Amino acid sequence: MIILNLIVFIILLFVLFRVFQSTQKLGLTVFVGLFLGLISGALMQNFYDKTIISSTLDWINIVGSGYVRLLQMIVMPLVFISILAAITRLHNSKSLGKVSLSVLSVLLLTTAIAAAVGIAMAYMFDLSAEGLVAGERELAAQLSISGRAEKISSLTIPSMLISFIPKNPFAELTGANPTSIISTVIFAALLGIAALNLAKQNQEFGERIASGVELLNQWIICLVRFIIRLTPYGVFALMTKMAAVSAWSDVVNLGNFIIASYLALLSMFVIHGLLLFVFKINPLDYYKKVLPVLSFAFSSRSSAATIPLNIEIQTDKLGNDSVIANFAATFGATIGQNGCAGIYPAMLAVMVAPTVGIDPFSVQYIFSLILIVAISSFGIAGVGGGATFAAIVVLSALNLPLALVGLLISIEPLIDMGRTALNVNGAMVAGTLSDRILNKR
Repeated sequence: MIILNLIVFIILLFVLFRVFQSTQKLGLTVFVGLFLGLISGALMQNFYDKTIISSTLDWINIVGSGYVRLLQMIVMPLVFISILAAITRLHNSKSLGKVSLSVLSVLLLTTAIAAAVGIAMAYMFDLSAEGLVAGERELAAQLSISGRAEKISSLTIPSMLISFIPKNPFAELTGANPTSIISTVIFAALLGIAALNLAKQNQEFGERIASGVELLNQWIICLVRFIIRLTPYGVFALMTKMAAVSAWSDVVNLGNFIIASYLALLSMFVIHGLLLFVFKINPLDYYKKVLPVLSFAFSSRSSAATIPLNIEIQTDKLGNDSVIANFAATFGATIGQNGCAGIYPAMLAVMVAPTVGIDPFSVQYIFSLILIVAISSFGIAGVGGGATFAAIVVLSALNLPLALVGLLISIEPLIDMGRTALNVNGAMVAGTLSDRILNKR
């Protein structure tokens, strides 16, 4: 049966190849791959036992995880070279401050809005932490969360900011630390500023550096485009695995929370569209162009792995300035995540508050929660990011119990797919709006 399953998998990979060959539309092919993976995984779960499913997925995972690893392989080189190349093309270093401020402002603003949306959904669905049962997985998760909470309790804003500054840029390029992406951005930006200053002193040296960096940039971009062409196959394999191993009984038991979460996520996608519309950008046209990025983010559950595709779509499809696109994609992977650091911790804080006698819908509590969510979404990068860390930080800041974070562990993968897609979309919206604001198009 395993061989038969793999033959079917290979045939479907060939179908995806033919779809792209005949249409030349990456977004459509990615969507087809996502749909085929969902169907294939669901059928596999219904007709085979766990042993056959596990053995089959070991082989299928070569395509899915292999694709994710290829993307992770190029994240650091792409971030470093593309930001360095973009800065060396600037006329002066003053523009960097404007770009950074604009991108971060949009990210934090949309995260605050996302927190308000999460609060509203928790109210509409009357979500509560009471009555949730802890199974074996949940109890294990609670123990793990307790350890993480101790680590976060010692984290301060000054220490977080210091962690952004690279003490060994070569180590940061390997992704050795949770803040490696931001550290790499800072190192590339400083090198770029140094190149601009050198160009003022010696124009010939400046031109030689700029041309050499641009050559490396085009080399990296060529590699990125080659790997991105593999997206439909990676998405197909990842979705097959997700659908085959999901515990649908847990989905049913926590159905209200899942529905509320996805309605909140969809609401933020609409709000992103409205923000684009305000700046005279067609939301429908925008979402057609970014579909491949959102599809991959949804299936891979990795904002960092999506950075190369994010930058590619922003510059080639949306027409964003390369400096803005790079800053938005890299900052958005660790700061101001609308889904993981906005909606999710806000919903949990509303659900937990009544268990300790707090009215979660009092004006004072709501404003405090939104403010803490916005601030902590910046600090999450200091401890590695992710919805679990975001929830721990927010609940700890409000002196609320952390047990609920562990109780929802069984449905984490399902909700995390939508959260990651929203995180990535928030980064692209930040880049697009910043490009419109700064370039006044």
